[in-house]
Amino acid sequence: MNAQKQAEPSQGKLPATGRKPWKKKTPVEVVLDQIERVREDVAKREEELKAARRELQKLEEAKKLLEAK
Repeated sequence: MNAQKQAEPSQGKLPATGRKPWKKKTPVEVVLDQIERVREDVAKREEELKAARRELQKLEEAKKLLEAK
């Protein structure tokens, strides 16, 4: 019984982890959050793709120089 009381989170207070208390979201809020997460993921992947393209371009230029010799 004592272990169960310790495992229960205290309501109304921030836990020691610094996380915000859980708040139930409406279906609209859930979808809007998903849209934002996907938008951020797409932006991150676009940046990674740009970096990969720049690297590929440099390597192709180096290949041309090597083939010219």
